[in-house]
Amino acid sequence: MDSKVVTFGEIMLRLSPPNFKRFIQTRSFDLIYGGGEANVAVSLANYGIPVDFITKLPNNEIGNACIQFLRQFGVNTNNIVRGGNRIGIYFLEMGSSVRPSKVIYDRAHSAISEASPDDFNWNKIFEGASWFHWTGITPAISQNLAKICLEAVKVAKEKNITISCDLNYRSQLWNYGKTPNEVIPNLLKYSDIAIGNEEDADKVLGIKAPDTDVTSGKLNAENYKYVVEEIFKQYPNLKKVAITLRGSISASYNTWSAVLYDGTNMYIGPQYEINPIVDRVGGGDSFMGGLIYGLITYKDNLQNALNFAVAASCLKHTILGDFNLVSVDEVFKLMGGDTSGRVSR
Repeated sequence: MDSKVVTFGEIMLRLSPPNFKRFIQTRSFDLIYGGGEANVAVSLANYGIPVDFITKLPNNEIGNACIQFLRQFGVNTNNIVRGGNRIGIYFLEMGSSVRPSKVIYDRAHSAISEASPDDFNWNKIFEGASWFHWTGITPAISQNLAKICLEAVKVAKEKNITISCDLNYRSQLWNYGKTPNEVIPNLLKYSDIAIGNEEDADKVLGIKAPDTDVTSGKLNAENYKYVVEEIFKQYPNLKKVAITLRGSISASYNTWSAVLYDGTNMYIGPQYEINPIVDRVGGGDSFMGGLIYGLITYKDNLQNALNFAVAASCLKHTILGDFNLVSVDEVFKLMGGDTSGRVSR
C-alpha cells in the first residue's frame, strides 16, 4: 500500500513482576515498551500497512533501546523527536481470577509530556499519509500535548487525511487543571472515526448506555445503539463510531465483542470467550489497529471490518506484552471459526 498511517502519543517503559507476583513480592521486573498509539502502530505493521509512530524520546540509551524495540516490528521511527530527560514508566501487576491488575504510573516530566509545538512539523510528518490516529491519553498528559494534538488534527483535516480517535479515558491522568470534557470535544470535532469502551463514552462524553452495569460481567450489544446514536448527534462530523464490549467475569475470564455504527446501521461483532487471559493490556488498541486495517481493506463491507477487529483483539488477550503480535492469516483463521487452539504443524 502506498499511503501510510501516522500514530502519535507516548510510549513508556513497562515493568512487570514475573509469574503473576505482586509488587511487594518481586525482586525483578520483566521489561518491555508499550503505549496506546505505539500498540496500534505495531498491529498495522504486522498487517502490512506502512505506519509511522510519532513521539519524543530522550537522547540516551533507553531512548535508543525503545526505538530499536519498535523497529523490530516494522514501525517507521524516523520522525521520532529526540530530547528531554526521561522516558515515562509504568509498573503493571498482573491480576488473576478475582484479583484485578494494578497500574502505577511514573511518567511525570517525561520527554513527551514536556514537548513543545515546535518539536513537530506536521506538514512534513503527514507527507504521504492517508490516516492519522490519536487517543485521549495524549491530551490528558499535559496542556502542551493537548495543544500539539489539536494542531495535528487541524493539519490532518486540511490535508483530507482520515482521522481516528480512541477516547481512552485514564482516571490517573488529567492532572493539569483540565477535564476530558473540556478538551476532547474540541479534538473530536476534527475526527472521522471514534472508538471507546463501555465506560469511555460515559466518562469522557457523558453518554451512558441504559440498563448497563460493566461490573456484572454481562453486556448487551443492543443497549449501545443509544450510545452511538447520541455520539453521532453531538458530533455530526463523525462517519463511524465503534464501542468495544468487555464482559469482565474475572481478571482471567472475559467475554469480548464490539459494535460499529455508520450513522444508519449498527453492526454487531461476534462474541468470544477468553479464558484464561494472558495479558489484557492493549486490548482496545489491538481492536483499533484491526479496525483501521479492516476499514482500509473492506471499504464496502463494514461487517467484515468489524469482525476482523474483534477477532484480532481477541487474539491479543493471549499474548504477553502491549503489542498484538499476530498475522492477518491468524486473524482470518479465528474469524473462520477455528477456536480450537490446536498446534499448527
